[in-house]
Amino acid sequence: MIVKSETPSAGARAFLPLLLCALVMCIDCYDLYALPLVVPHLSAQLGVPPQSFGVALSAVLLGLGLGAVLIAPIGDRVGRRPVILTASALMAFTSLGTAAGGTVTGFTLWRLATGLSLGACLPNVTALVAELAPPGKSARTLTVVSMGISAGGIVAGLLAPPLIAAGGWQALFMAGGAATLVLLGVLAWQLPESPTFRNRAQQPREKKNSIAFVQLLSPPLLFSTVLFAGLYAVNALVLYYVTSWVPTILPLAGFSMDTASRFLSLIQFGGLTIGLGLSLLLDRGWAVPAIVGTYSSAVVALLLLGVVAPGLWSWGVLLLVAGGGISAAHLVVMAVAVGFFPPHLRSSAIGIAVAVARLGAIGGPMLGGLVIGAGASTSLFFVLAVAPACLCIVGALLISRALRIAKAMAEADAVA
Repeated sequence: MIVKSETPSAGARAFLPLLLCALVMCIDCYDLYALPLVVPHLSAQLGVPPQSFGVALSAVLLGLGLGAVLIAPIGDRVGRRPVILTASALMAFTSLGTAAGGTVTGFTLWRLATGLSLGACLPNVTALVAELAPPGKSARTLTVVSMGISAGGIVAGLLAPPLIAAGGWQALFMAGGAATLVLLGVLAWQLPESPTFRNRAQQPREKKNSIAFVQLLSPPLLFSTVLFAGLYAVNALVLYYVTSWVPTILPLAGFSMDTASRFLSLIQFGGLTIGLGLSLLLDRGWAVPAIVGTYSSAVVALLLLGVVAPGLWSWGVLLLVAGGGISAAHLVVMAVAVGFFPPHLRSSAIGIAVAVARLGAIGGPMLGGLVIGAGASTSLFFVLAVAPACLCIVGALLISRALRIAKAMAEADAVA
């Protein structure tokens, strides 16, 4: 069962708010991928090896996890809108601040602060989208809007070469900060509060959020929470293992840095297109087969990257399937898992999953740095991602059980 939106007022009137949410996700992802894109340039400028930035790459993900578990649940109490606006303002400030960084330590601290704002913002944007979606189209709408994440990666990869050529690596962060400030003004003007939150605002606090984590970590929701967090974490490990180091590892196989940046955009484009195809299946009862098939295709492509000689077209297609598939699955898992939980627990549930997923997202770049530092070939780098991708297949097969639990809880609430 994919949860239905609780508001019939979505439809056409929700288009602008949904578009704004997509733009927030787009800029968030742009900011997330900015540092991996400039690592090769920073390495040359500062005279340090690329793997030295592994901690800085992981710092934004650590901050994202802390923001998700400590700040994002505030949205269940005070509303999605104020948290999104505050986090967006902080994100603009930290993006501009990163442009002033000059050492590995400085980049690490700025990216940690950036991660805090991302962690506070994304779970509330996700919950808001689910609550604005037309009835019966929650998962599909959330997947389509979440494609803003892939779009942000595409934009970052395409803009990196010209921006860096024109204004140095700093220009990539300054452009992101400026765009966030513009979007913040539009959000303050047009972003509505969640209708579900407004409808629940008069309910006793005890029923809304004061015991949210206790409910999520107790039966019957314990299984769903652990599955959501675990699958999202392993997916994140594979995703960030690959995407954090593509701009660095591909030149070792003979590609130029500009081509490597465009390959990163290709991965995000794959995530967008594959995710769009998957979105058509989610609300029709095909969620599990679609996700399992996507992970299986990614595993095959990763294995082929280990045996096929580097080539622009051959590796382009394989990266599109492997990286794009993992990226699309990341969007789809979130869209489906939102339906595991009742509305008043969504930001908290997403916050837990995002926080736990940071373990994988932090481990991915660090593991990639260790692999590169050990002198592994580009082909071996990709083959090593197969094992965690296979674990994702196992997790996807368990989604049906979580959906049955959600259906049983909804039926019990309806009777009560």
